[in-house]
Amino acid sequence: MAAALSYDDVEPGSELPPRSFPVTRADLVQYAGASGDFNPIHWNERFAKSVGLEDVIAHGMFTMAEAVRVVTDWAGDPAAVVEYGVRFTKPVVVPDDDKGAVIEVSAKVAAKLGEDTRRVRVDLTATSAGQKVLGMSRAVVQLT
Repeated sequence: MAAALSYDDVEPGSELPPRSFPVTRADLVQYAGASGDFNPIHWNERFAKSVGLEDVIAHGMFTMAEAVRVVTDWAGDPAAVVEYGVRFTKPVVVPDDDKGAVIEVSAKVAAKLGEDTRRVRVDLTATSAGQKVLGMSRAVVQLT
C-alpha cells in the first residue's frame, strides 16, 4: 500500500494518473457470479439486442467500480474514499471478440473541502469507445 497522501501536498487541479481498464465478456460473467446480477443484458447478445441495446453491456456497478480504482490507487487506501457517486450516461458495450471494451478513466482534484475535514473532492471522467459513460462522477477522499 502506498504512503498516505497529505492534505497539505494536494492542490486543486492536480491530475491523478489515468488508467485504462479492459472489459471482456468473461469479466462480466465473473462479475455476475460475484454480484448475483445475472440480468441477460450483461451476457446474452440475442437478449440484449431484443430489448434495444447495441450488444451486451457491462454492469453499471462494474463500470463504477473500475472507475474509482483510479482514486483508490492514488489515495493508497480504498477506505480513504468516504463518498462516491455517479450518473450513468451511456452503457459500456462489450463485443464478443478478443478485445472486448476498454474503460478510460482520468481524474483530478476539483476542490479542497476544508482544513478541518482534510478532505478533497475528486472529479472523474470515464469513457468507452469515445463516449462518456459516467456523468457527475465524484469522490470525496479523506487525506492525512
